[in-house]
Amino acid sequence: MDTDTIILLCGLHSLGFALFHTAFWKLFRWPLSLGDTTLANRAILQIANVQLIWIFLFVAALCFLFPEALATTPLGRTLLVGMSVFWLLRLVVQFVFLRVDSAMVHVLSVLFAVGAVLFALPLLQQ
Repeated sequence: MDTDTIILLCGLHSLGFALFHTAFWKLFRWPLSLGDTTLANRAILQIANVQLIWIFLFVAALCFLFPEALATTPLGRTLLVGMSVFWLLRLVVQFVFLRVDSAMVHVLSVLFAVGAVLFALPLLQQ
């Protein structure tokens, strides 16, 4: 598979996670389900989620608009490394903080691993 296609898949992966995170309020019944925690914790969790949505959308846009720059420039390759490490760390902390035997958790773990590999592949091709 060529590098541009892989970076396009990275963009689709990021876009998918942006859309998934926009559904958190409905999926997890926020802010109602956060009612048992402090105001600060409710705010921090929701603000962090909004910021993640922005980051995923930004990374998707970079992948769609600048695939060659991501694959060939030092800054682009650094971004790919950073995103690969982001997904690898996300996979690791999944096992630390969410020890649940659930099909959805397992699917998400696979998707985190896919992200780590997708963002690393263009680095291995050059």
